Amino acid sequence: MDSTPGLEGRVALVTGAARRVGAEIATHLHAAGADVGIHYRHSADAAAQLVARLNRLRPDSAAAFQADLLETAAIPELVNEVIGWRGGIDILVNNASTFYPTPLGEITEAHWDDLVGSNLKAPLFLCQAAAPSLRERRGSIVNIVDIHARRPLRDHLVYGPAKAGLAMLTRALAKDLAPDVRVNGVSPGAILWPEGDMSEETKASILERVPLARAGDPADIAGCVLYLVRDADYVTGQIVAVDGGRSIGW
Repeated sequence: MDSTPGLEGRVALVTGAARRVGAEIATHLHAAGADVGIHYRHSADAAAQLVARLNRLRPDSAAAFQADLLETAAIPELVNEVIGWRGGIDILVNNASTFYPTPLGEITEAHWDDLVGSNLKAPLFLCQAAAPSLRERRGSIVNIVDIHARRPLRDHLVYGPAKAGLAMLTRALAKDLAPDVRVNGVSPGAILWPEGDMSEETKASILERVPLARAGDPADIAGCVLYLVRDADYVTGQIVAVDGGRSIGW
């Protein structure tokens, strides 16, 4: 982990930050000096544990915030709670996501509402709610996209288009919020295997298409997010694939 200071006095809100990649992103931003708002929906215990660990490292530097991002009315409330905690938001990381297959013939409107809601609608309304503070503080947004926003993943007929929409939203926001706010994206490849059943054969098949011949680590995503918010002052509207080279072979 890069522990070089550089975000002291900055406030980050990371959605879906209690576990997995989101927790790693929050940890990296905190190590670089930022105060971190840990958003969660159901993972209250994991969020509390992460907040406690970060506050042991630097007192009163992290706090947990609960919200169901599928409830649009809850989004401005979440942003206002974080602003009330620290006076503003400098960094917004839209990490919260729902992921599962939706084969043709089995898709329901509930699948659409869930997958598009978490992967596209919620990030849009979060950016809208946070935009005044981000503009005032010349902040930065990072959206966690997916390499399958560009190339379809079989049987994911809702998730893929939702992430493709998030990729376009990233570029559109970069234009609309410039020059005050930089907006970029990170597209993970095989970083953490999905929770649930995935055969070793499927994992091996995926890794065969990765030039670096291995899965990545959440720290690879977190490090890219840290670069984009701390070091990339002349970068906006870009989506960085962190996938071991997998996307170049398609």
